[in-house]
Amino acid sequence: MSRQPWPRLAVADWTDTRDTLHLWTQIVGKVRMAYAPLLNHWWQVTLYVSPRGLTTGTVHTPAGALDIELDLVDHRLRMRLSTGTEEAFDLRPMSVADFHAQTLAALERLGLRPRIQATPNEVDPAIPFAEDHEHAAYDPQAAHLFWQQLVQADRVLGEFRSHFVGKVSPVHFWGAMDLACTRFSGRPAPEHPGGAPNCGDWVMVEGYSRELSSCGFWPGGGQEGAFYAYAYPQPAGFEAAEVGPEGAFWSTENGQFLLPYEVVADAPDPDAALSRFLHDTYAAAADLGGWDRAALEDDPARWPQHRRG
Repeated sequence: MSRQPWPRLAVADWTDTRDTLHLWTQIVGKVRMAYAPLLNHWWQVTLYVSPRGLTTGTVHTPAGALDIELDLVDHRLRMRLSTGTEEAFDLRPMSVADFHAQTLAALERLGLRPRIQATPNEVDPAIPFAEDHEHAAYDPQAAHLFWQQLVQADRVLGEFRSHFVGKVSPVHFWGAMDLACTRFSGRPAPEHPGGAPNCGDWVMVEGYSRELSSCGFWPGGGQEGAFYAYAYPQPAGFEAAEVGPEGAFWSTENGQFLLPYEVVADAPDPDAALSRFLHDTYAAAADLGGWDRAALEDDPARWPQHRRG
């Protein structure tokens, strides 16, 4: 259980910064995608919560092992190569076009010229990065608070992940600006119909090629963001499942269960409130979908005698 209070950040107070930061993270994720081999369901395009912000983790490139980090403490974009070479620039109010140009210039100084699709995905309209002078806001305090929200969500999602011994994604940050963790039954899924804005249907077909139960957090769906959970394919009766804690609900508009962030932050035990939501929604998906839960789950504390340092 965390001893730190869950940070408070009203979505309405940072929408412009959120939308700009969203597009910056897509640019960084596309750089990772340019060099990393395809991994289950596009896992090679994601970012991870770090002790200072969001990072690509290690990416192997022709110039050496690279990592790129959006440092939301000192507000810098940092790039490091295994050769010891580094590049960085300040995160400040700037257009997406400026961020895109500075990122590519810094990479070129490192000897890298990644070929990326230079338009965003899953947003509408999808303004090419080099032409986007509309999104240019950056409130460092809001960005820092959002990262602190992600730190808390990452921790509880990671604990939830540890109960599953089947195929399960890392807790990672997607281009749709959500932090997610996905469990898989081990069975193939029906072909996804696609339909995401400015995202090829073939992308969705690969992303949803296996039966899954997914959960996460994104800065929307509530006054301070929301936790979500859904299943694909959605088993009959899923939307009517009993899910806690009080305040969780089925959103017909979004086709998933939602738990407003503020409900978690206001709870006497935020970790327990969020954990219940994660476990209840997964149990509904797995039970109604006929998953082999005995084979897929285990107790993360099953070796207590070896947990001491």
